Amino acid sequence: MKLAADLRAFEERLGHRFRNPELLVRAVTHGSMGSATRPDNQRLEFLGDRVLGLAMAEALLAADRGAAEGTLAPRFNALVRKETCADVARQIGLGDVLKLGRSEMMSGGRRKEALLGDAMEAVIAAVHVDAGFESARALVLRLWAGRIETVKADARDPKTALQEWAQARGQTPPSYLALGREGPDHQPLFTVEVRLETGETEQAKAGTKRAAEQAAAKALLARMENGNG
Repeated sequence: MKLAADLRAFEERLGHRFRNPELLVRAVTHGSMGSATRPDNQRLEFLGDRVLGLAMAEALLAADRGAAEGTLAPRFNALVRKETCADVARQIGLGDVLKLGRSEMMSGGRRKEALLGDAMEAVIAAVHVDAGFESARALVLRLWAGRIETVKADARDPKTALQEWAQARGQTPPSYLALGREGPDHQPLFTVEVRLETGETEQAKAGTKRAAEQAAAKALLARMENGNG
């Protein structure tokens, strides 16, 4: 197998040696490379999302035994969202071993946030199927350890937080407008503007529309909460 050496090195970074290596191959196979004889990672992604969720919920309960659900929920959402999964994927070099079709390869698929996040969930599921939930939980706790320790009670999704801020003041939800895209296909840069009903706006740039929206929402919420609207 062409990627055998790379996958072996990835196992070392991951901290799990697969008894069934085909599970790892499937976990790193994107849909653009899937076929009737080469399963892709979509089903594993579905499972991995649930395994990560359970492992993280247990970890948060153990880390703060007095926290209420309203405190735990935003912490949980911050730790399991796609952006965080993608960050962990970059941390262990998951993008380097992804099996991608030519179109995804040419468009910078190894760096795409959604693709990396999905693959990270698939890898978690592969460990779960290969060695059971305890091994998958240990993997999650090891890779997310620093994030679990530092996540804040107010670590809400910025778009959700801004919407809640607006609705609490009788306003309609904020609107988002894509102002432009620049850069090559493999490394695009999106500009997005967020606007409140009362006219305040902020703009932000990022590699994905979602990330740009989150950054703009975060900036506008910070300005409004500081009384500089």
